[in-house]
Amino acid sequence: MIYRIIRATLTLIGLALGYEITVLLFRLNDFLKLTPLSQTTVIAGNVIGSLILAIIFYLLSPRLMLWGTKTREWLESRLQKTPMRDILYGFLGLLMGLVVANLFSRALLSIPWIGAFLPVVANVVLGYLGASVAIKKREELSALIPIPTVQKKQHAAVAANRLKPKILDTSVIIDGRIADVCQTGFLEGPIVVPGFVLEELRHIADSSDVLKRNRGRRGLDILNRMQKEMNIEVQIYEGDFDDISEVDSKLVKLAQMLDGKIITNDFNLNKVAELHKVPVLNINELANAVKPVVLPGEEMVVQVIKDGKESGQGVAYLDDGTMIVVDGGKKHIGETIGVMVTSVLQTAAGRMIFAKPKSM
Repeated sequence: MIYRIIRATLTLIGLALGYEITVLLFRLNDFLKLTPLSQTTVIAGNVIGSLILAIIFYLLSPRLMLWGTKTREWLESRLQKTPMRDILYGFLGLLMGLVVANLFSRALLSIPWIGAFLPVVANVVLGYLGASVAIKKREELSALIPIPTVQKKQHAAVAANRLKPKILDTSVIIDGRIADVCQTGFLEGPIVVPGFVLEELRHIADSSDVLKRNRGRRGLDILNRMQKEMNIEVQIYEGDFDDISEVDSKLVKLAQMLDGKIITNDFNLNKVAELHKVPVLNINELANAVKPVVLPGEEMVVQVIKDGKESGQGVAYLDDGTMIVVDGGKKHIGETIGVMVTSVLQTAAGRMIFAKPKSM
């Protein structure tokens, strides 16, 4: 419905613009005395010119709306990053420019033929100049217009701006380790939970599948714990992107808009975010990074709990979940034995250690 209203409005604008252009052309023809035209020809020309521009605007309206949407998103992104002081000075400069432009409007209106259009041009040009000069001269304006509150808290505001918001996705909330990471104090800045992620969690928590339902409820419990029991700032972002259906794409868009970082353990989201130059904090990568370093030749004591894929192999695990494949360990299943590390394999899923019993 809104799409149709906007398209109809753009068509009416094209109609009005076509009429104004044809009227201006006919006036120019009369002024230069190029070709004598009858009243019927003038009326027909006005109608045809108006219809041509209306049709052009109707056909171009989808592109114009797309351009308008991109421009709005760009403006929102720039305003998010622009300090409030610059916005205030730019607004004051814009007002001054518009005041000056309107002081000259009466003189401009007296110019024949083009006088009706010159005030619009003057408002645009002088308004832009006023805002641009005010922003460039903000330091001098700060000295002339003392704002103690802003000046005293300037350094604190700059420091706060450096702490980028951390945006949680569904997988990392369900995973649960994010609560422990936040509790350690390694993450700084506000934790942002988008409304569309909460909605996805609610759908999972209401699933008919028992496993999915338990995972969704666990995720909601973890969020409640983070919000109530931990000394961290958890914000709920209520906005949504109706033109985007994928939750991953919405997260990337939100991170770009807030200039934030996405926290996830989803491999695909990680890659999509990297393509869009959005910083990502991957919990799995963090877990692998903090695991103790093991080098070939080191000795350790492990409990072999099951047999491996290859003949004669046994499998053990470290406390952090790292798998140890013990060559010839099948006969030691259920025993705690000393082993020597032979090699370490780092994969996308984690780290795998190969070892052999010390007695061999």
